[in-house]
Amino acid sequence: MATYFKNAIVKNIGTLPVTIYTPPVGTNAIVLGLNLANLISSVVKVSVTLQDLTSASGFLIKDVMIAPNSSLRVLSAGEKLIVAAQSTLSVNSDITDSVDVVASYVELT
Repeated sequence: MATYFKNAIVKNIGTLPVTIYTPPVGTNAIVLGLNLANLISSVVKVSVTLQDLTSASGFLIKDVMIAPNSSLRVLSAGEKLIVAAQSTLSVNSDITDSVDVVASYVELT
């Protein structure tokens, strides 16, 4: 089994959910880090969602506040998130162009 360490960087996320990562067919992934940075001088509320192939979805976090010009680690203390092939990890904010996301993950093929 091949193992690939990668990052996904998505800038200026706003009110519509934006896909951060979708493992390709035949690939599962382990998300090791998921950091969200508030880019503006107001509090933002962010949500992170995981959706599987059956369209079932759930919130990892929902409407969590991030202080102005600071960041949030969604995964902490060694916590990991398994993302199955073709599942979708997405993020949105309550304010346009307000959040950057950096996700670190391992692909297993």
